[in-house]
Amino acid sequence: MSARPVATPEWAAKGTAAFEAAVHSLTDPGFARPSYLPGWSRAHIVAHVARNADALVNLLTWARTGVESPMYASGDQRAREIEEGARRPAEELRTELLAADSRLAAELAAVPDECWEATVRTARGREVPASQVPWMRAREVWVHAVDLNIDTSFDDVPHDVCAALLDDVTAAFRARPDCPPVELRAEDADRTWLLGAPGGAEPVVVSGDVASLTAYATGRPVPGPLYPTGGGSLPKLPAWL
Repeated sequence: MSARPVATPEWAAKGTAAFEAAVHSLTDPGFARPSYLPGWSRAHIVAHVARNADALVNLLTWARTGVESPMYASGDQRAREIEEGARRPAEELRTELLAADSRLAAELAAVPDECWEATVRTARGREVPASQVPWMRAREVWVHAVDLNIDTSFDDVPHDVCAALLDDVTAAFRARPDCPPVELRAEDADRTWLLGAPGGAEPVVVSGDVASLTAYATGRPVPGPLYPTGGGSLPKLPAWL
């Protein structure tokens, strides 16, 4: 089972509201402008987040019924649906996002307490308890609100969500040989996170506020200053999600 964070319901709800507000602020031509993700427009981000809601509905249905229901039929199907969604008119894409968010909210409310520990499988093949689904959605909407490349940064993401994202990155990078040893040290919290496999070389210490550390660890634009050991350059981290 996964050791990744378990979200409070408010994290996903507030993140969904923030993402929807950011999308609502876009003009129709603005959907075609680049996002922070290479090769993706803002429309790609919106289509992806909508399809992710439906994919998580599949996992919750699996948990509730016991009938296996994968997030996506295949990686090709996932990519195709995102591309098709990104080509739709902006108003249609807005409507699809709201509808998908509503379906997910209804399914989250419908899962009986005894089903949250049912084992489901992520798109990357990890077996996790269904109780991870709210965190998977909170992570998705908050990070992609930044990726829309409008005016949302990790400074706008709640402090506890940023800390949970750093927990998530740490879990993902712990055994990756391509991750250099880095210790993230929060100046606005009594927390540190160690990236990379333990027991290797002395880690480079990178200090900064939690929001900026989260942006750096997730490969997003960093809103504030970061201070690596000795004043050198920041170590290059592998791609997260």
